[in-house]
Amino acid sequence: MENRLQKMTTGRASVRQGGFTLVEMIIVIVITGIIAGMVAIFIKAPVQGYVDSARRAELTDIADTAFRRMARDVRSAVPNSVRMTNCTAPCVEFIPTKNGGRYRAELPGDVLSFGGPDGSFDIVGTGVNFAAGDYIVVGSTQSDGSLPYDTTATGVLRAYAGGAGVQTNVVITNAVGFQTTARLPTQRFDVVDGTQKAVTYACETLGLDANGNGTGVLRRYWNYGFNVVPGGTPAILADNVEECTMDYNLAPVYARFGLLSVRLKLTRGGESVTLYNEIHVDNAP
Repeated sequence: MENRLQKMTTGRASVRQGGFTLVEMIIVIVITGIIAGMVAIFIKAPVQGYVDSARRAELTDIADTAFRRMARDVRSAVPNSVRMTNCTAPCVEFIPTKNGGRYRAELPGDVLSFGGPDGSFDIVGTGVNFAAGDYIVVGSTQSDGSLPYDTTATGVLRAYAGGAGVQTNVVITNAVGFQTTARLPTQRFDVVDGTQKAVTYACETLGLDANGNGTGVLRRYWNYGFNVVPGGTPAILADNVEECTMDYNLAPVYARFGLLSVRLKLTRGGESVTLYNEIHVDNAP
């Protein structure tokens, strides 16, 4: 019996010697916390750098996509239709074209006459696809952007009144005719989409909020007509815009070419990217 009790006592002592005391567990927890904190310090900077880089990449992609859309529109603009005078915010307005052709200037056929009323003309070469509500522009040569927005006798914008589809003869509603200054050797006319008409890109509500986010947007407006404050159908192309500048410079000789410069600064969560883009404009009618 005495030997058995001794063995049991020895076994219990062995069990106690194989465990952890509360002090040991606390020490392990403290050491583990210290190690985790040190590791977190070393990992924080790379992780934060990755997050910031991803945010900047997203902002860059937003601005780049907006620039690409803007450039595609501006390069299809009616010659000498780019202007920056029809709104108060940083903006640019122009009239995009969807097609074009050459009018007949010599007999035989329906010749486009200048200096007097003429409500139709033949197209030289293949026909042009029209839709109801389209417009045409003939001889846009004024660099101040006034002529392609004007449907009166002094302007070069006319509403199309013919049938839909491919046409070889163009009928216009305003038969007041074109001035002789609209006659050009190229015999070129442009077709304006009646569902878009004039188009405006405008930067609005620019600034920075308390969270380090840009408050402005870059909007595209269309289908508001001509010579009115931009409205119609809007679409946001870029948000979180903090700063925006637009500038349009004409070539010093005959203004045959223009250069539209656009600068956007986008900010989100304190991270900013600034992109600058130049769009060449061909104003040769």
